[in-house]
Amino acid sequence: MDQTLPPCPQCSCEFTYEMGSLLVCPECAHEWAAGAGDDEGTDVIRDAVGNVLADGDTVTVIKTLKVKGSPTGIKSGTKVRNIRLVKGVGDHDIDCKVDGIGPMQLKSSVVKKA
Repeated sequence: MDQTLPPCPQCSCEFTYEMGSLLVCPECAHEWAAGAGDDEGTDVIRDAVGNVLADGDTVTVIKTLKVKGSPTGIKSGTKVRNIRLVKGVGDHDIDCKVDGIGPMQLKSSVVKKA
């Protein structure tokens, strides 16, 4: 093969592979657009305190949130594990699964990195 793929911009792994239009790192599971090269042109997502968030992080909800269809909602202090950063509806930029509630999207302004 004479085609060489760029190394992972997060962990510098050389064993990246293509999956559709994305490049994927098998070591850290980072995904990025094939034409992007590195992450300099992308927006950095920060939590309510200003920490940079990444895929797979664990965050803590800092504000009690009402959830449509749930009598309790999400209480302040709830830990959410293994988040995924996305461009969601409106300004919801975290895709996650909350224990007891299920899959949903959260705003980065209501969480802090754990």
